[in-house]
Amino acid sequence: MGFSVINILDLIDNTSENEVDDFVSKFKCEKNNEIEEFIHKDAIDFAKRKISVTHLVLDNEANMLGYFTLTHKPIRVPADLLTNTTKKKIERFTKLDEATNTYDVSAFLIAQFGKNTSLPQAITGNEMMNMALSVLSKVQREIGGGIVFLECEDNDKLLEFYENENNRFIIYGNRYSNKENIMYKQLLRLF
Repeated sequence: MGFSVINILDLIDNTSENEVDDFVSKFKCEKNNEIEEFIHKDAIDFAKRKISVTHLVLDNEANMLGYFTLTHKPIRVPADLLTNTTKKKIERFTKLDEATNTYDVSAFLIAQFGKNTSLPQAITGNEMMNMALSVLSKVQREIGGGIVFLECEDNDKLLEFYENENNRFIIYGNRYSNKENIMYKQLLRLF
């Protein structure tokens, strides 16, 4: 089965905002309400305002199997949490701030990432991650950069997925949400 990745802005340009809103309103993610709420309430607005751009993953029949949302953002990475090998790689993109023992770097953010649970799972998370990284590779070729990061809840299954041999993210920190006081693991990978 073939898959395609469609930038939500391209879909709006070729149809209408109302049609896209109707289309994405069918997306369900029973495992993570935040993923479902974002695509229903914020994805179109954020894309139009260039805050972040959502990419829809479709099958051959134009069923929305999942989506990912990409943007860029500065991050601060504590050096003491990295291996020497990772430090050498990250120094291709930034220098160590010796006063704070951190690396400050502009990075690509995978801000949202989820599969549609209302459809039979015809796509794997690894396939979707490869699609997200493919989009970022094209952007990297045009503007530079080489670090991708994301945040996820402190959940063993999620961490296992992001750290697996296909995705190769590593934990570099924690962040607590302001709303629900949920701890998020911060992960990065280098191209």
